[in-house]
Amino acid sequence: MEQELIQKLAGSIEQTAAIDAELFRRYGVKRGLRNEDGTGVLVGLTKIGDVVGYTQDDQGRVTPAPGRLLYRGYDVSSMVQAFIGEQRFGFEEVAYLLLSGQLPDEDELGQFRQMVIEQMPLSHEAIMSILALRGTNVMNILARSVLELYNYDPDPENMSQQHTMEQSIRLISCFPTIIAYAYNELRHQTLKMPLHIRLPKPELSLAENFLYILRKTYTELDARVLDLLLVLQAEHGGGNNSAFTVRVTSSTMTDIYSSIAAGIGSLKGPLHGGANLAVASMMDYLHEAVQNWTDAEEVRACLQRILSKEAYDGKGLIYGIGHAVYTISDPRVEQIRMLAGQLAAEKGRTDELDFLDLVAQEAVPLVSQAKKKGAPVSINLDYYSGFLYDLIGIPRELYTPMFAMARIVGWVAHRIEEINFSGRRIIRPAYRNVLTNEATYVPLSQR
Repeated sequence: MEQELIQKLAGSIEQTAAIDAELFRRYGVKRGLRNEDGTGVLVGLTKIGDVVGYTQDDQGRVTPAPGRLLYRGYDVSSMVQAFIGEQRFGFEEVAYLLLSGQLPDEDELGQFRQMVIEQMPLSHEAIMSILALRGTNVMNILARSVLELYNYDPDPENMSQQHTMEQSIRLISCFPTIIAYAYNELRHQTLKMPLHIRLPKPELSLAENFLYILRKTYTELDARVLDLLLVLQAEHGGGNNSAFTVRVTSSTMTDIYSSIAAGIGSLKGPLHGGANLAVASMMDYLHEAVQNWTDAEEVRACLQRILSKEAYDGKGLIYGIGHAVYTISDPRVEQIRMLAGQLAAEKGRTDELDFLDLVAQEAVPLVSQAKKKGAPVSINLDYYSGFLYDLIGIPRELYTPMFAMARIVGWVAHRIEEINFSGRRIIRPAYRNVLTNEATYVPLSQR
């Protein structure tokens, strides 16, 4: 009887949830908070990050432009080049910049890095609480762990600027530790592998410590590539779904742990944080489907079948190609493609990278013509990031959590801006009820 009732209730969804697409046009609804030309609806102002993929004139006409990503007004590409040229880890500097709006001097950076690393270890009680959060999805465990941290904060509801900054730094510090412990516990439970609980080392960077806690051994290049991936994913404007989720929940003046857990839930969704996983799965298919990895014609034919929904998952999508904002180029790709070349050479996997490049070369014009009617599309960060994670030795269960490990910096920066400088006004968009008939209530005995 229970299943019959559930089936009946589920059967009502198609009728109760369906809304005629014409009604969205009639009432000028911005579906997905997108304008007709694909640009985002302006719902707020920020001084944190800027994602540039096009220009817009006074009449609202959009012109594609080379992509740029800026953190607090600084071009991220130039920052990455500096970190590479000076052979130093940059994620902690980026975190300082996004939190404060200023580049740190050498002493400030040293103090901040020490503070971040010193807060990476978790108390014995917190470790045991996290290990007790059984599950098969690390993002779900991460969200529950963040909520659990509420109980270890002596004043969790305190929203003073001082305490909010302390909470923010603590979350940035402990995300790598939680993620590594959660995966090691998951591996222990599912594969019966030994459970290792390693403590962070004060002399290591955040990226190095994560790899040390996760699996102990790693190369210098592994750590530097991971650090730069964290740098490139730390922030992406207030309009990305998870940052917007953090801002929406923060506007209610809820506590930081509830707000960040909501952001994690948003990023967990495959349409947001799962793109590199989708690319990795697609490449698994292509590795088998394409017999000659150097034959552009064979690759093109296979991709055409995917776009025509005749092959792979039947969705007609080539993952990792195209972006919601970037048009001509994704500025992050040039940086990580260079790193991919170095890392693939170290691991002896340049043939896979060459194949990845060939697929991208053939996919871009196909997607542009099929999905964008000739408008420019570009390879996005997710196209290469999964391959880089694989080269580093990070398991696929952690691809999306790695995204969260970087993006926590942007999330807390947006929360600070929202609760302090957005007028303390709750974000409440409007929905119009389009149900046309008003029903008359019928007493239960007469139904």
